[in-house]
Amino acid sequence: MNIIQQQDIERFANDFPLSEKLANKSVLITGATGLVGQTLVRCINGLNCGAKILCPARNLVKANQLFGDILNQITVIECDLAVWLRSLDTPVDYIIHCASPTDGLFMKQHPVETFDFIYDTTKSLLDYSCRNRVSSMVFISSVEYYGQILDEVEIDESYQGYADVDNPRNSYPIGKRAAEFLCKAYFSEYGVPVKCARLTQTFGAGVSLTDNRVFAQFTKSIMNSCDIVLHTDGTSAKQYCYITDTVSAILYIMLTGKNGMSYNVANPDTYISIRDLACHLIKEFNPNVELRFDIKENNNYASVTKLKLNTDQIYQLGWRPQYGLTEMFKRLLEYYRSMQ
Repeated sequence: MNIIQQQDIERFANDFPLSEKLANKSVLITGATGLVGQTLVRCINGLNCGAKILCPARNLVKANQLFGDILNQITVIECDLAVWLRSLDTPVDYIIHCASPTDGLFMKQHPVETFDFIYDTTKSLLDYSCRNRVSSMVFISSVEYYGQILDEVEIDESYQGYADVDNPRNSYPIGKRAAEFLCKAYFSEYGVPVKCARLTQTFGAGVSLTDNRVFAQFTKSIMNSCDIVLHTDGTSAKQYCYITDTVSAILYIMLTGKNGMSYNVANPDTYISIRDLACHLIKEFNPNVELRFDIKENNNYASVTKLKLNTDQIYQLGWRPQYGLTEMFKRLLEYYRSMQ
């Protein structure tokens, strides 16, 4: 494991106050090779509380490479998730469902597969939870659940913006909405103890150097002293959350959240537009970089939207983020530099 990731995991383990609730429990984590999933695995394992971690994975080679240093401490199973769950008769205490498409181009080109994967995997896990009476399940949703919002209003969990059903890229947010509805239906009808975590943009140590999302592009431009080039007007705005803060929030929701509820997960102090974020990073980290615009139509980005999340509900659980905006990008820069 990279030294920056190790430092993050150690800080998490030292600060997380609910580790006793995970002592000797079994935790099933889907999407364990993604950023959120892999950090959850490492953070829970880093608590040294005797938790048993199960990681179903489609690509065993990738999973083994990712977790090579802790393979003797976790269980990785190569499988088709839905098929495996139908044959799994061993109950687990907790489920965290992170598996989901994340690439905008894939969502646009494969809207059927995107929607089906989100919905079908969630239903399979809910059916398993219903049969085996798990203690808690968390479905990892997204800030994109809210669709397009153009007014800078504070968005609580009851809010819904517009999602254009004619845009294939919206297979992702509409899939997340459908899966969240399914979670709440299973809670209402069958009493499944499921909660939903609506994550804002999450990043940190562990993000691939080949990641092409905006925060990664900006960070690499700063690191390599290349101009930041925006292909939109940069007016979309949102909050951010560092990866270990997000992991902490997910575990707070799983261990102390109310069944059937959704929770916004964000650092409320980080709300900023794409354009202003670029300017902030240039000022803080590399004044030699310039911001330029090359507007492109029909790109794969989400629609322009303003996503200022209200975090009162998760704050009521006792959760607080530890990393501010500048420190988040400082950590990512340090991680990228350590990987070169």
